[in-house]
Amino acid sequence: MFTGSKKTLKETQISRDEEISSVASRDGVILKIFLLVTCIKILLIPTYHSTDFEVHRNWLAITYSLPVKEWYTNTQSPWTLDYPPLFAWFEYCLSQIAVFFDPEMVKVENLNYASSATVYFQRATVIFTDLIFAYGVREMSRTFCKSSNSHAVFVLLSLCNIGLLIVDHIHFQYNGFLLGILLISISKVSQIGKEMSVLQGAIWFAILLNLKHLYVFIAPAYIVWLLKSYCLNSGKFFKRLFTLGFIILAVLTASFGPFITQLSQVISRLFPFKRGLVHSYWAANCWALYIGAEKILSVIWKHLGWLKDVKAAVMTGGLVQEQNFFILPTPIPIVTFLLTFLAILVSFHTHTHVYI
Repeated sequence: MFTGSKKTLKETQISRDEEISSVASRDGVILKIFLLVTCIKILLIPTYHSTDFEVHRNWLAITYSLPVKEWYTNTQSPWTLDYPPLFAWFEYCLSQIAVFFDPEMVKVENLNYASSATVYFQRATVIFTDLIFAYGVREMSRTFCKSSNSHAVFVLLSLCNIGLLIVDHIHFQYNGFLLGILLISISKVSQIGKEMSVLQGAIWFAILLNLKHLYVFIAPAYIVWLLKSYCLNSGKFFKRLFTLGFIILAVLTASFGPFITQLSQVISRLFPFKRGLVHSYWAANCWALYIGAEKILSVIWKHLGWLKDVKAAVMTGGLVQEQNFFILPTPIPIVTFLLTFLAILVSFHTHTHVYI
C-alpha cells in the first residue's frame, strides 16, 4: 500500500515538474520573440509619425496642465480629448513622467511640438505598454494553445503583427496595449469552469471599454456569451447577473465619476457625429463605399449639368464639421444605430442557427 502511495506521489511530482518546465519553455519563446520585435521598434523611433503623435502629445499637455474639469472642454488644439476617462487618466500618469524629459511637451499652448526628447519619450511609452500585449498573448496561448507548435505560431504571428508595428510604432497609437487587455479578457471569460476568472475577464473588458469606447462593437458578443455560458447554465442566474452588473457599474463609476457634472460634454466628445462616417482616409468601413458612390455620382451629375455651384465635400478630414450629401440621403445617427442593430440581429440569428 505504501509503495503504491509513494509511486503515485512520485508520478504527481514528475507531472508537476513537466508542467513547470513546459510553462517556462513557452514563456521563453514569448520573451525571445518580444525582445527581438522590441529591437525593431527601437529602430523605428526616428521614423515618420502621423498627426496622432500630436494628438497624444496634446492630451499629455491637457491632463498635466489643466484641471480635471477642463479636460473635455478645452479646444485650444483641434485635437481635443475624445477618449473615455480611463484613457485620460492613463495620459495623466504618462504626463507626470513626461515633464522630466521635456517640460515644454506638457504645455497646452505648444501646438505641434515634437522635440527629440518628446519623440523618444512618446515612442518609448508605446514600446513599454506593449508589455501588456505580450502578457495578453501569453494568457491567450495558455488558454487555447494545447501544443508547443501552436503556441509558437500564435506568439510569432501576434507579437510580429506587421499591422500593429506600422500603426503603433510608425503612425503612432496605443493599439497593442489595448489589444493586450482584450486578449486577457477573452482568455479569462473563456474559462467558464472558473468563476473568478470569468469575473476577472468581465472587469478587464469593462476597463477596456473605458479606455477606448470603440470596442463597444464587441460588447453584444460578450453579453451573449456571459449570459448563456456563465449565468443561464449555472442555476444562479440572478446572483451572477447582479455580480456582472455590479462590476460594470463599479468600473463606470470609477471612470466617469469625476466628470459626473459634465457627462453630456464627455459623451459629445466620445461620439462626435459631425466628424463623419469614415473619419479619415485610413479608417475604412462600409460607409467608405457609400461615400465613394456619392462622389462618383456627384461627378456624373456635374457632367450632366444636374449639379452646380456645390462646395467640394471633405468627408475624410477627421475634423468635427458639417458634412452633407448632395445625391444620396445623408445618414443620421439614428439610421446608423438601427443598421448596426439589424446587423447584430442577423449575426445572432446565424449563431443560433449554427450552434443551437
